[in-house]
This record gives sequence, structure tokens and C-alpha cells, in this order.
Amino acid sequence: MNEISTFQTEMSKLLREVAARAIMPHFQSLHEGQIEHKAADDVVTVADFQAEELLIEGLSRIIPGLPIVSEEAAHADPSVLELLKGPCWIVDPLDGTNNFANGNGPFGILIAMAEAGEAHTGWIYDPLSDRLCIARRGKGAFIGGQRVTAKTTGENCPIAAISLVFLDPAKREAMRHHIAPHYTLVDIPRCAAEQYPRIALGVNDLSIFERTLAWDHAAGALFVNEAGGKVARLDGRPYRVDEAHLPGLIGAASPALFDQLAARLALL
Repeated sequence: MNEISTFQTEMSKLLREVAARAIMPHFQSLHEGQIEHKAADDVVTVADFQAEELLIEGLSRIIPGLPIVSEEAAHADPSVLELLKGPCWIVDPLDGTNNFANGNGPFGILIAMAEAGEAHTGWIYDPLSDRLCIARRGKGAFIGGQRVTAKTTGENCPIAAISLVFLDPAKREAMRHHIAPHYTLVDIPRCAAEQYPRIALGVNDLSIFERTLAWDHAAGALFVNEAGGKVARLDGRPYRVDEAHLPGLIGAASPALFDQLAARLALL
């Protein structure tokens, strides 16, 4: 077994162990004291903290000394975000926590490796289905060892998963009147670990993300891009993990769909 295969085997094993030990035992069995509110519409659970602890321990063992930027650690200490400028791990120990806290899917684990502000390797793991998405920059996107090529839904009216929740009132109205009529709108899964695979696998054609935090988007954006879709800023610039404070990101199953939506958004 070569070095890359050994590394991927260790990562796959870690993701499944963390899900089995820290996430699934709490699924649909949380009590009130195990759920905290970070913000009005943002919660964290005991499973998030336990998964984060195990992931940090495991990743530190796999590559000793590589800095780790994890969602809950960054929430507690925002200075951790400075590490995104250099080589680092980027970890969302439990993406889709709101779903998880309500006893619902989807949810998952997101991990990326980045250097100089760009993700070069990513993993998206769904504990409910055991689906593991892996992407390496310049090497392609894979699920279960099979290469993935992004495909559209084939619908005449492209299917777009767009949330208006995080938009200000003016943007919300502009989206309703000038963007929504051109697409079939569907609910977002409130889980980037599910949304990005949907874009690549022909479930959704497009999505717009207002918040672009590194742990939510580093692995997913890489996965869709490596599959042949396009994830980028509204002006076409590549997504960078060290610019995660900037709003606005489009995910598309094809470059043509990206260009079409970006052009419409530019007119708002």
C-alpha cells in the first residue's frame, strides 16, 4: 500500500470511529442540558464537542504538529482563524447541528487540509449513509473509491437550493423578484456536508451561500470543483479559506450554470 493510500485509510478509519463514538450515540437521544445556543439560530451539542476532541486527537496523530482550525475552538477563540493563512487542518466536527439537535438528518463531518489559503484535500462524511466523499486538488473527486463527475438535474428550469434566511430585507426581495422566477427553488438541507454532494450528484443544480465560513465550505467547494462543477465567489474568484469573512458564494453543477446565475446576481 502506498503512502497516499495509507493516509486515506487512516482518515477513513478516523471519521468512522468519531461518528461511532461521539456522534451516533447521541443521535435522537439528546436531552436539554446537552444542547447550548451559540446564537439565536445556532446551537452546539455535546456531540460537537466530543467529536471535535476526538478529531483533534486523531488528526494530531496522523500529521503531528499541523495546526488545526476547528469550528468550536474558533468560536471560543477567534484568533485561531489566523492559522488559516498557513498549512492547517480545517474541521467541522458536526455539520448540520440544528438538524442533529432536533433528531433529524442530514448531518456530517467536514475536514479539509489547506495551505496558503487554499484547500487541497477534503473529506465529507455522512454517518447515516456511510457515504464518504474525498477530493484532492488536481486529482478529482471520489465517493467510495469511485470517481465522481458532476451532473445537472437535466430540468429545463434548474433546481436551486437557496436560503433567504441570512439575507437583509432588500436582498431578500431582490432575490424573490429577479432570481427566483428563473429557477425551481427547493429547501436547503441546512448542512453543507449534504448540500455539496447534492450539487455534484444531480440532485440540485445550484446553491447560493451567504455565509462562507471555512469549516463549512473548504471541503465541499473543493469536492464540487474537482468533480467538474464550479464553486466560486459571485465575481468568479476562487474561494479561499482565509477570506471566509467575506459573504457570498455560488455552487453550481456546471460552469455554464454558474455563469448564468452570477450574471443575474450582478444585475441586482
